[in-house]
Amino acid sequence: MRPDTEKAIELTGIKKKFGMKIANDGVDLSVNKGEILALLGENGSGKTTLMNMISGVYHPDEGKIKVNGKEVVINSPKESYDLGIGMIHQHYKLVDVFSAQDNIVLGVKGGKYKSKSELASDVKKLCDEYGLYIDPAKKVYDMSVSEKQTVEILKVLYRGAKILILDEPTAVLTPQETDKLFDIIRKMRENGCAVIIITHKLNEVLAISDRVTILRKGKSIDTVITAETNAKELTELMVGHKGDLNIERPKVEKIKDLFEVHHLTVKNAEGSLALNDVSCDLNGGEILGIAGIAGSGQKELCESIAGLMKIEKGAVLFKKENIIGKSPEEIIKMGISMSFVPEDRLGMGLVASMDMTHNMLLKSYKESKGPFLNRKPARELAEKLIESLNIVTPGVSTPVRQLSGGNVQKVLIGREIELQPNLLITAYPVRGLDINSSFMIYDKLNEQKKKGVAILLIGEDLDVLLELCDRIAVLCHGEIVDIVNASEVTKEDLGLMMTGKKIKEEAEEND
Repeated sequence: MRPDTEKAIELTGIKKKFGMKIANDGVDLSVNKGEILALLGENGSGKTTLMNMISGVYHPDEGKIKVNGKEVVINSPKESYDLGIGMIHQHYKLVDVFSAQDNIVLGVKGGKYKSKSELASDVKKLCDEYGLYIDPAKKVYDMSVSEKQTVEILKVLYRGAKILILDEPTAVLTPQETDKLFDIIRKMRENGCAVIIITHKLNEVLAISDRVTILRKGKSIDTVITAETNAKELTELMVGHKGDLNIERPKVEKIKDLFEVHHLTVKNAEGSLALNDVSCDLNGGEILGIAGIAGSGQKELCESIAGLMKIEKGAVLFKKENIIGKSPEEIIKMGISMSFVPEDRLGMGLVASMDMTHNMLLKSYKESKGPFLNRKPARELAEKLIESLNIVTPGVSTPVRQLSGGNVQKVLIGREIELQPNLLITAYPVRGLDINSSFMIYDKLNEQKKKGVAILLIGEDLDVLLELCDRIAVLCHGEIVDIVNASEVTKEDLGLMMTGKKIKEEAEEND
């Protein structure tokens, strides 16, 4: 950070209410040109609401916003763009039926008059400049979550933003992709840009930021210089008390080979192999982690086992009986209860326009007898989850799209765990969650493990996978590279396997 740099953004006494709920209560915040500011806080502490006021989505009830030293009133995202502000939201703002390049230039003056070849050239030039990659002609509905993230980043860069706000930008990225993104952010800092990054990953805060502003219950608690703090101090500032940062891995007597995957082969929407001859076993009372670079087949493995994708070849066995091709009713009769927490929580997991009660009903409405739905059990479950998972919401009748990303994730995970499954498939279960909430979810997963549930866990944080999981299967280009005991490998070993090499092969090459 350069001390003589001008302030790019300065917020003073910002207040915002939604009905009776106070989202921001007199928040002060500033970020200089040529500086990276991290914004920390628990789920529902007001981080995203605050940034949405800078980006023109909301308007503050009280307080002042200054951009480049001049007081401004931002009434729309367009006005925010005109001020050189760009925000990459946690929930992507893309048009599914449009291509990458059409989304990137959407709303840009003169963009619609360019030919497709000109647009593709512009996108390629931008990708080359910042080390990103995307197929300009690819439709959004065919993209992985990480590809959608790339399009969102390119949208902001294409508009020439000099003030960049990133809301949980690495939630869907691998360590390698995160490093590339950080290189982009550092380049922007070198060019005099101001960057605000919202993240719950303390190691990222310490690695990328110059200063950290901490919010708690809508108030700005403190702003500290990153080089003068550590993860423990930041956690205490964020939650208001001291906490233990160790993840438990309880030892549980396993139910051997409760689920088995044999020679699974699956094609994606383009007809190419997404999974190629994948085999693994999953014991009851075990957490099997799945690691891999984005697009290596993690999504397809989850959805195939959950019965959501067509399987070209192979079998999924429960107690040695194949469940492929069986209807949900037949699977239930076999005594199988399967829960699935997908990576796309507001697309595949929950209905954004529905409230918590009706999202609970999605899993139980078939059990109702007669023409009328009994909403009482679903409402009681929603109220139970709010209390047990500390979900921040005005009430069970609030549409889930109005909740923060972390609270949406809690709703989804809570609902699936309450089904008392034999198999729990979860993709990125703590994505967007703060430290307290993440450890709460780890405890919930361990509770299920102790009950003999087989848990398949896809995660992007290799440190967490190593601490929480019993074994880790590494995918690369749709194939299993190896399955290893988590206690016997390092983060570097996993990173190596994610590129397609087995640890033994690498050791032999070095001998």
